[in-house]
Amino acid sequence: MLQPTLAAFADRISVAARTRGPNLSPAQAKTELLSGLTVALALVPEAVAFAFVAGVHPLVGLYAAFLVGLITALIGGRPGMISGATGALAVVMVALVSQHGVEYLFATVVLMGLLQILAGVMKWGKFIRLVPHPVMLGFVNGLAIVIFMAQLTQFQVPGTSESSGHGMAAGEWLTGLPLFIMLGLVALTMAIIWGLPKLTSIIPAPLAGIGITAILVIAVGIDTPRVGDLASIKGGFPAFHLPMVPLSVETLKIILPYAVILALIGLIESLLTLNLVGEITNKRGGASQECVAQGVANTVTGFFGGMGGCAMIGQSMINVKSGGRTRLSGISAALFLLVFILFASPLIEKIPLAALVGVMFMVVIGTFAWHSFRILPKIPRTDAVVILLVTAVTVWQDLAVAVVVGVIVSALAYAWTNARRIHANIKDVSDGRVYQIEGPLFFGSVEGFTELFQPETDPDNVIIDFANSRVADGSALRAIEDVAAKYEAAGKRLQLRHLSRDCHRLLHRAEQLMVDSGDDPDYGIAVDYTVRTGMVGGGH
Repeated sequence: MLQPTLAAFADRISVAARTRGPNLSPAQAKTELLSGLTVALALVPEAVAFAFVAGVHPLVGLYAAFLVGLITALIGGRPGMISGATGALAVVMVALVSQHGVEYLFATVVLMGLLQILAGVMKWGKFIRLVPHPVMLGFVNGLAIVIFMAQLTQFQVPGTSESSGHGMAAGEWLTGLPLFIMLGLVALTMAIIWGLPKLTSIIPAPLAGIGITAILVIAVGIDTPRVGDLASIKGGFPAFHLPMVPLSVETLKIILPYAVILALIGLIESLLTLNLVGEITNKRGGASQECVAQGVANTVTGFFGGMGGCAMIGQSMINVKSGGRTRLSGISAALFLLVFILFASPLIEKIPLAALVGVMFMVVIGTFAWHSFRILPKIPRTDAVVILLVTAVTVWQDLAVAVVVGVIVSALAYAWTNARRIHANIKDVSDGRVYQIEGPLFFGSVEGFTELFQPETDPDNVIIDFANSRVADGSALRAIEDVAAKYEAAGKRLQLRHLSRDCHRLLHRAEQLMVDSGDDPDYGIAVDYTVRTGMVGGGH
């Protein structure tokens, strides 16, 4: 019953994709389809490997790559992006699967998707703008290293490796002639990918590299590890499957923490990949739409026996650099993958792993921000530290932790730099003394602000001029009140000039302080501040 239904669904999706995207010329359509085929071939070993990492059957990873890739390609925020099962999620899933079983994983993926839909509806995707450029550089560098390290497992004797916490495996390494054959085939694939674009662009270079190397291996009968040595990829249509878990509070307590972590990691990786692809294709926006798309994809995947997923930077780079620019490339990649599972598994399983490793090595070379080595000595030291820190944490821990650490360090560095900018130009006038405040006044600079004043030795009349400053938060308001209290205790008159009307209303001591409101600026402070009377003022 499900096979005709799923086939009809796939047909409708193909029609929708053609109507949603731009009108494609036959040449561009061919490029999109060939790019999708290349991506599909690269997806197979990745999906299988990440399924092993998560401790589930290879088809669970392949179904996730198909469903997540198909849905996000259709309704995602950036045409050309590729999504599927990823290692960043797999390393979190392994603990859940080992303790509670795969059914709890399916339930977690459903909840994960619902949380991502909520994030998209609430427009939380826009906060990806807060990720500084040094963090992005560290992100791409770290991810390039992770992709490179993940390929090293293919240089092990098939069947001897065991998954570890970070997706790496400890097994018996190839030696002697098998190793040299593997290295030679990898080098051949990379040479084809590098050299073919100089001769022709009729076929994507990565696809040509895979095809030529595979034909050589099969025709000559070279003994080298192949896709089929990882696992069989043969299977049927994904079938609808309700997660077999108790509907109880206890189940929610088990899956909710994992769902939150997976949703965050998935969105962070997807949105950073969205930005990276946007820089290459000169596209902007779509963050909230991508959140919804990832959520819908994971919710559906959880009900069809998939392990969930998110955007894949490696496959996205393969697609974009092979000419994939529209939704057709992503949809065709997913449908090609389904064809592999249903009909072409004997052929796909004969492809040498060396060809796919060569493609991924070229992705690593193209992804790594090599210019970061050149600019490190020239940029501010804090930015250089952030680039290196995010790179290291991405390799050592995972992407989500690295990005959070990078944003926190960048924010603290920014706050510290601005905190040191606070100072005052002091002018004595006929009727007292004027403090002209320079620099922002916020939680980081309140101590420096307080130290600017000398209530004991100042004249009886003091003016604090905020024309070149700005009050940013409640800590700043409290600092102004503390200074006012010191002058009041010293029996001296304090006047505030060019302090925003918003701040006037929020000061506890507004009635006691002299404010000069004739030409005061009109801006809102950054956070809400509750005054003694119960009124709440807010920033804008």
